[in-house]
Amino acid sequence: MAKFRYRMQNILDIKEKIESQEKIAYSQANAALSEEQDKLTNLMIRRAGYERDLKAATSGELDFTEIRRLKEAIETMKVLIRDQMLNVHIAEKKVEEARQRLDEVMKDRKTHENLKEKAFDEFKQELNAEENKVTDELVSYTYRPNEDGEN
Repeated sequence: MAKFRYRMQNILDIKEKIESQEKIAYSQANAALSEEQDKLTNLMIRRAGYERDLKAATSGELDFTEIRRLKEAIETMKVLIRDQMLNVHIAEKKVEEARQRLDEVMKDRKTHENLKEKAFDEFKQELNAEENKVTDELVSYTYRPNEDGEN
């Protein structure tokens, strides 16, 4: 019995390896985005803490050096938050680029898998046709009348 062998199997294997590499790159980009978002959240929490401290410092006994220090800390946090927002935006772009690359690679692999399935279907049809031909030959040989006129 004939065995199916896809002639472009090595290409399909390479496409699968590339896809797994792109999946890894996508997950790394997602992890980097998550890390940048966590940094942004922490900066916002710190800024909120400084603002709370400033409100407390201005409501009680006034310590102008402490108030100035807290205002400067809040301004510094605003700059850090703005910079971190840019980092988050860059990380989001990288995630989107990685997702697009992954989509393309997955489409390419799927195309090759479809080609393999079509080739396998053709192989099965050829095998069926060959089996039918052999069966027809056997049947025609078995039921063929003798040439001598004997039955």
